[in-house]
Amino acid sequence: MLEVSDLHAYYGQSHILHGVDLRVGEGEIVSLLGRNGVGRSTTCKAIMGLVVPQGQVRYRGRDLAGLRPDLVSRAGIGYVPEDRQIFPTLTVRQNLELGLKRPGRFGRWNFTDVFRLFPNLDARQNTAAGVLSGGEQQMLTMCCTLMGDPELILIDEPTEGLAPKLVEQVGVLLEEIARRGVSVLLVEQKLTIALKISSRLYVMGHGRIVFEGTPAELQANAAMRQEWLEV
Repeated sequence: MLEVSDLHAYYGQSHILHGVDLRVGEGEIVSLLGRNGVGRSTTCKAIMGLVVPQGQVRYRGRDLAGLRPDLVSRAGIGYVPEDRQIFPTLTVRQNLELGLKRPGRFGRWNFTDVFRLFPNLDARQNTAAGVLSGGEQQMLTMCCTLMGDPELILIDEPTEGLAPKLVEQVGVLLEEIARRGVSVLLVEQKLTIALKISSRLYVMGHGRIVFEGTPAELQANAAMRQEWLEV
């Protein structure tokens, strides 16, 4: 589905990504792990066209590298950034409506789906999004992206700063996304959740992929975890 080859990216004169290769198959949850500052978020932004990429970003056989973010989105890729981009003065329900590609046209997801998964949003659907807790805003951001019915979704640090109960809800949502045939590239720091829900994992260090394998293979590789993941 998604094949990234020899991906490079820069911020000014700083060379951030150094030839990243990764792939995400149909219905897979693939996690991209690593310490802060190694290039995980930049990888997502380069795929989405928010950072100018060099290399190939092939999605269903089409090279999207260099396209505008709106065109990448229309191709079927959704993006949940780490900074919880919502419209704070609009209600929860209005934010969800804005996630639709066309008003009133639903795909795999509708209001009933997201409110069933996140009862907190159901109870506060007529509340201004800006007064939600940080965890609720994160849930809303993810659900707004789902309302656009992507076939692949890039999710950047969805559990950052969340209480354990909400972290568990995020894991349930990610598994539900995969069950509905949507592929996931998950940027995550919490190794526990990544090992639990991922089909495969990549570990990034210094702008490069330093490991690719299954959760079992990463669990068995203590040296890899110690060098590239553990504090």
